[in-house]
Amino acid sequence: MPKVGMQPVRRQALIDAAIAAIGERGSLDVTMSEIAGLAGVSSALAHHYFGAKSDLLEATMRHLLSELGADCRAALAAAATPRERVSAVIGVNFSEKQFRPEIISAWLAFYVEAQRTPALRRLLRVYARRLNANLMSGLAPLLARERAERVAEGVAALIDGLYIRRALKDGAPNADSAVALVEEYVGMQLGGR
Repeated sequence: MPKVGMQPVRRQALIDAAIAAIGERGSLDVTMSEIAGLAGVSSALAHHYFGAKSDLLEATMRHLLSELGADCRAALAAAATPRERVSAVIGVNFSEKQFRPEIISAWLAFYVEAQRTPALRRLLRVYARRLNANLMSGLAPLLARERAERVAEGVAALIDGLYIRRALKDGAPNADSAVALVEEYVGMQLGGR
């Protein structure tokens, strides 16, 4: 008899294990068996909850997006000015919760896999639209629309690029230097505002 209420717990354990396995391997070249082992469940149970590995990977990507979205909404709610909104978005992307080696590896692996998998490509488009909208919520009151769009694109490119660069280095991520670099770019684009 299955334990009542265990499905969400086990599903989350499998998602966490998928992030850990991808982070350790640095790619999506992990098996359901490896992920299940890290989660402390059988491979059969992993397949029961997610079906194929691609379903688990999509659920993992959705989880990462959900966590990032929740963190961003909270940070934006606390921002009092448009400029603080921009800084809040930057800060969330490089927060201790988000800018960890295993999360960085997972994002990089998902970017690569999105080239072949339409479901992951759609999720990355959602991420890109949300990032742009969140940045524009701060930049639009400060700059002409076209200029704000261009600055938002530059900030997004810096965020994504710093994740890629971080994935290629050894050692702990340096969030402070990443934030400082992006904030410097924003400051230059705003002309010292």
